[in-house]
Amino acid sequence: MIGFLDIALRLTIWFLLTADLSPANIIIGVAIALLLPRRATAPGVLKDGLRVAWDILIAIPVAYIEAIEMILRPHRHEKMVRERVKPNRTPGLIFLDIFLITFTPKSIVTQYQEDGWYEVHRVTRRNAP
Repeated sequence: MIGFLDIALRLTIWFLLTADLSPANIIIGVAIALLLPRRATAPGVLKDGLRVAWDILIAIPVAYIEAIEMILRPHRHEKMVRERVKPNRTPGLIFLDIFLITFTPKSIVTQYQEDGWYEVHRVTRRNAP
C-alpha cells in the first residue's frame, strides 16, 4: 500500500512539473518513479500522510475564502512567525506541511530550519501581537 502511494505521489509531482500527459511522458514518469530510491517507512507515516492529505483537501476552500476576503477587505499588515514542525516528520511530510502553509494566500513559508521550525510570513488586517 505504501509503495503504491509513494509511486502515485511521485507521478503526481512529475505530471504537475511537466504538465504533459502524453504516452511518452507517462512512460518516462513511471520509469522515474520506479527508479528513484525508496527507504522503509514507519507505520505511523501512512497515517500522518493521510491526515496531511485531508488537511490539503480542506485547504482548497479555505484558500478561496481567504482570497475573497483579501479582495473585499485588504490586509495591509504583515508579520513573521515561527511555527514548530510536528514531531517525527519525514522529509515528504515536511514538504507537504510547507505546501499546506504556502497554499493559502495569507501565508508563505520563507525558511525551513533544520532544528525543527518553519519561518512563516503572514499578512493580516491589523497589527497582531
